[in-house]
Amino acid sequence: MIHYKKDTDHIVTLTLDMAGRTSNVINHEIREAFIPVLRHLQEEKKKGLLRGVILTSNKKSFLAGGDLEYLYQASDPVEIFNFAEDMKAFFRELERPGVPVVAAMNGSAIGSGFEVALACHHRIGINKSYARFGLPEVELGLIPGGGGIVRLMWLLGIEKAFPILTSAKWYNPEEALRAGLVDELADDRKDLLCKAKEWLLQNQEKRRPWDQPGQSIPGGSAKEQKTAKIIRRLAAQLAAATHNNHPAKQAVLNVLADGSKVDFETACRIESRYYTDLVLSKESKNMIKAFWFDLNKIKNGLGRPKGFGKFRPKKIGIIGAGMMGSGIAYSALLNGLDVIMKDVSIPIANRGKDLVLQKLDTAVAKGLLQEQQKSILINRLKTTDHSKEFETCDLVIEAVFENKMVKEKVTREAAQYLDEYAIFATNTVSIPITELSNAALRPDSYVGLHFFHPADEVPLVEIVKGEKTADETIARAFDFVRGIDKVPIIVKDDWGFYAARVNNTYILEGITMLQEGYPAALIENLGRQSGMPKGPLELADELGLNLVIRYEKQAAAHYGPKYIQHPAVKVLEDMINEHNRLGARKKQGFYEYQEEEVFLWPALGELYASKMGLEVDRVTIQERLLFAQVIEAFWCRQEKVLISEEAANLGSIYGWGFPSGKGGVIQYVNDYGVQAFLEQCQVFQKKFGQRFQAPKLLRKMAPLDVT
Repeated sequence: MIHYKKDTDHIVTLTLDMAGRTSNVINHEIREAFIPVLRHLQEEKKKGLLRGVILTSNKKSFLAGGDLEYLYQASDPVEIFNFAEDMKAFFRELERPGVPVVAAMNGSAIGSGFEVALACHHRIGINKSYARFGLPEVELGLIPGGGGIVRLMWLLGIEKAFPILTSAKWYNPEEALRAGLVDELADDRKDLLCKAKEWLLQNQEKRRPWDQPGQSIPGGSAKEQKTAKIIRRLAAQLAAATHNNHPAKQAVLNVLADGSKVDFETACRIESRYYTDLVLSKESKNMIKAFWFDLNKIKNGLGRPKGFGKFRPKKIGIIGAGMMGSGIAYSALLNGLDVIMKDVSIPIANRGKDLVLQKLDTAVAKGLLQEQQKSILINRLKTTDHSKEFETCDLVIEAVFENKMVKEKVTREAAQYLDEYAIFATNTVSIPITELSNAALRPDSYVGLHFFHPADEVPLVEIVKGEKTADETIARAFDFVRGIDKVPIIVKDDWGFYAARVNNTYILEGITMLQEGYPAALIENLGRQSGMPKGPLELADELGLNLVIRYEKQAAAHYGPKYIQHPAVKVLEDMINEHNRLGARKKQGFYEYQEEEVFLWPALGELYASKMGLEVDRVTIQERLLFAQVIEAFWCRQEKVLISEEAANLGSIYGWGFPSGKGGVIQYVNDYGVQAFLEQCQVFQKKFGQRFQAPKLLRKMAPLDVT
């Protein structure tokens, strides 16, 4: 597990290599293995036979994070606290052998793996595209538990450490160097070890800043007025951004503020207390389930039809050079594919290329790409105005205006040039795939690939299977989506597919509340405070009111006599037909859009005036907004729009921003309590209407019968 090698300069290289694992992780096993090694190093130091230590790895990565399965199952606060304290003791032993220690990070060091590097006197990272560094624990509802917050505070100061600890960002080598997470970079493994040894030969052991009398935190502690003012500003920004829905980020700020006032050891114990509280929290359990267990199941092929070899496209075609087409092209280029982008003319197609170039320039400015890489990528993008260029493409994606006739036209034009092995995809958001596939020469090779705006940023892609779509086509589409580093969920060709259908219920419920007399500002604020990224009225404007009502009309056609019109429809019809307010694109919707100023349409207060005596129960309003989505998601599961809980959960979080702390729409019920959720559905159904009726699939989850 730990290979020990000592050279003639009395420098020891410790190489981590955990048996039976593709990467090294921080757990009880490795900690126990380190104890005798550290003891031996201390003895060597006493004998004068140790100059320094290099810590590196024999895996592709340096060190991964901790054991999430253990944390997910953990329930004893004493055990968790002791686990954190034991980990801190291990790191303290590592940084105090009496000689300097260098972390020679030959690959990624994430989470507690990077905390090991922070416990070393010097950190060198390998400058390779696959390497990432950082402390992104907040993405799982956690914080570093091995002293990472306290060490980073002492190294960088509170103001610089806070965004690193709360962004959940994985830093590439150049970014990590600029941020101060690593001290220098190496070109390859040989250079890495050479630089590590060179530094050790030039530097004698010094106690860490927090162990030296008279040393202070860069920028000061919370005891000082200027730093206290910074902390208050950070607290205000955090509250505005999260609406107090992210306990882990708040815990980071608390540890920084409280920990800066005390000595290092006490600050670490403060960190352990917050860490313990978060590990036990529902939010953390939900987020670990969603972003670790659920996500890994999908990445490993959950839902992908079996029996088909892996599809490895080399070149793709994109029809439509707008924001969506350019976003898809950018994602494909970053992941090694050649791209042909077509539009009605070369100048228009070149506009799409310019949009891709802008994204590449931004990536270079952020240190995500080098200038040379940008040139290579943009040269792999070719523009055209003729479908004949698609002859050598493995996949063509149509991303034109949401109009059936236009989509069918470009499909027919392109299909005649594709070979028998190529697949054709449409990025439609509302038109049935089965209908559109009639324009393809081979409907069995036609599939929906629903990207979300902005396509290069949102990780989710809905793979929509039409009635004639072959399983092999679905498997290939799945492989393509994974190949461009996106999360695929497979959905049935049904009205609204999955994400749009469920998200629409949030919008409709907010509009219904407006009709009931609740102030628009209250609805919007409570929507965001419930954990949603935007208020329902803002989201309605963003999508366009015509599209919102189109989905409801599709529902009416789908359910026929069983359909019960949603009360929000009347408001939508009035907004569209009487007031000609269609949404953000037309600069008029529930909001006014005047140059750089955006505000709620003042006339809403007159049209839907607040009713006297209307009870404002904030909890009820927030639960209505969330329950509407959860119930619709269960209808989708019951109607087999999608086949797995994991896809439903991640689709809701990534697709439209359902609160991640709830773990997704299906996990929300487990978090709330199945019985309690069903009882509340009954209350809402009686008070607000049949739309809150729980589907049979949901009722079957109850331990007791709820009728």
